[in-house]
Amino acid sequence: MAIENGDDDYTQDGTVDLKGNPVRRSKRGGWTACFFVVVYEVFERMAYYGISSNLVIYLTEKLHQGTVSSANNVTNWVGTIWMTPILGAYVADAHLGRYITFVIASAIYLFGMSLLTLAVSVPGLKPPHCVESDVTDCKKASTLQLAIFYGALYTLTVGTGGTKPNISTIGADQFDDFDPKEKGHKLSFFNWWMFSIFFGTLFANTILVYIQDNVGWTLGYGLPTAGLAISIMIFLAGTPFYRHKVPSGSPFTRMAKVIVAALRKWNTPIPNDPKELYELDLEEYAKKGKFRIDSTPTLRGKMEFSILYSKNAGEQFPAIFAQILMPIVHQQSFCLKDCSTGEGFFSGFLNKACVKTGSKDPWMSCSVTQVEETKQMLRMLPILIATIVPSTMIAQVNTLFVKQGTTLDRGIGNFHIPPASLAGFVTLSMLISVVVYDRFFVPTMRRLTKNPRGISLLQRMGIGLVFHIFIMVIASLIERRRLGVAKDHGVVESGGHVPLSIFILLPQFVLMGTADAFLDVAKIEFFYDQAPESMKSLGTSYSMTSIGIGNFLSSFLLSTVSRITKKHGHHGWILNNINASHLDYYYAFFAILNLLNFFFFLVINKYYVYKAEVSDSMEVLEGQLRGMAPAATDQEESRGDRITGYVI
Repeated sequence: MAIENGDDDYTQDGTVDLKGNPVRRSKRGGWTACFFVVVYEVFERMAYYGISSNLVIYLTEKLHQGTVSSANNVTNWVGTIWMTPILGAYVADAHLGRYITFVIASAIYLFGMSLLTLAVSVPGLKPPHCVESDVTDCKKASTLQLAIFYGALYTLTVGTGGTKPNISTIGADQFDDFDPKEKGHKLSFFNWWMFSIFFGTLFANTILVYIQDNVGWTLGYGLPTAGLAISIMIFLAGTPFYRHKVPSGSPFTRMAKVIVAALRKWNTPIPNDPKELYELDLEEYAKKGKFRIDSTPTLRGKMEFSILYSKNAGEQFPAIFAQILMPIVHQQSFCLKDCSTGEGFFSGFLNKACVKTGSKDPWMSCSVTQVEETKQMLRMLPILIATIVPSTMIAQVNTLFVKQGTTLDRGIGNFHIPPASLAGFVTLSMLISVVVYDRFFVPTMRRLTKNPRGISLLQRMGIGLVFHIFIMVIASLIERRRLGVAKDHGVVESGGHVPLSIFILLPQFVLMGTADAFLDVAKIEFFYDQAPESMKSLGTSYSMTSIGIGNFLSSFLLSTVSRITKKHGHHGWILNNINASHLDYYYAFFAILNLLNFFFFLVINKYYVYKAEVSDSMEVLEGQLRGMAPAATDQEESRGDRITGYVI
């Protein structure tokens, strides 16, 4: 146990205060610091989803854009929103640190929200009101009006680029991985983190969307802007309680050095003995609270698990950790030592970067840990690719799904449901599904599989992919039903309201939330856990990147399908008049695309090997520290997950 005001009260993971001084656990970090972080995230999610959920309606009704252009403008913006975190992670890890990067980016975020609120409020900054059934016949927005509106929107992309990848890692940094109690608290933090996202998103998709549709866009955008301003002040108020990680250099630069060094030593043979490879002393990593990784001959290779070393923790804590984890790793390793025959040409090629040549040039000689970190980031790329198509499906929630809703009966007595508010059912379904998953599914599967998680992260993602196939099949059938009713009531050409309740769309929204509970939650956890400790921000940005690319793919597919299906005098699948379109065909195309993507995922899942996750063994660790469990339970020993070891 830590001794109050003693040396053991200092964190062991290298965290410092803003002046660079070591910090005590009793003074900084923990749940006190995380309170400010979680509160910020609630208001930030309100701001973001308050804009994105209903943006396609604003573009259509106020800026008079057609179906394809409005949907593509939404997905292009959302895609950019989710891609810029790569830049934010780079700036934080290489130069400014997470806290400073976040503070600067949040100021830009607030400026963008304020400018956007101004753009939707001032009459001169938007076209005059139009009552034409075909919005393309209305007066278009001027160049100046579009410049201000899109300038504000894309200012938000810069702001969120600096806040998204850093706020969650700032929260995670408040818990010391070298302390078993705090390590357990970190897992609980992510549960609260997800709850804050759920709450903020649900508020935006219901209350804010209703205000925008029924009260006005000024108040609808002004409220999240004010909320964001308050949340930034709350975050800044927590500054005296935060722990900070010192910037460790750009992960992109470290990865580039490995590739360049390997290319420069193309013809250099790799020694059979890993000890002949270049590596820093363990003490060098311990001084900075860093992790050292043993060499592997391939992307799929295994390494021996060594004792956790901590500069200030002495020998007892490492001994406890090693005693618990060593049996687990040895039970699950398929290639601990004899991997010299090697598989994976590319990974073997990267090992050339750490072959000793006598050169001190960092672009010529890299450490083993640096090479292994690069391998870990590269081997996750196929998984990232497999998550792009599902992200394209999610993009339909705030675009075509909403456009469908505008044609249906939205009345419940005198109350009219905003089409975009159905996205709230995605959030509710996801929240309920996560609870059911944790409380019922995991315990049941744990008894069957002997896996503490119930099923592996990739298996959980695979179930989510299957859901996406069924979602698009169901969406296609529902749309066919909607088009049939539109034809029966003669509102195809006029584009009038179809006498069907908007709740006919509910299954596709609810199932999307269930799919997210499997795929999106597992994706976030997977990329965070599988990233090297020094590249967690970059790992977190992987999940965001897949969403960004998925939105850009949505824009590409919508434009391409719309153009191709109009060739040779054909009517076309996607028109400004949704009643005359064939979204049922488009959704069926998406179902086929999801099926092909699922087969691709099965292939890469077969060959993926997990890196060792300390979080996997938390239950065993907790029991061991309390004297309640053996070093490795039968349940752990029979786990099917394949994991790679760490030298920590």
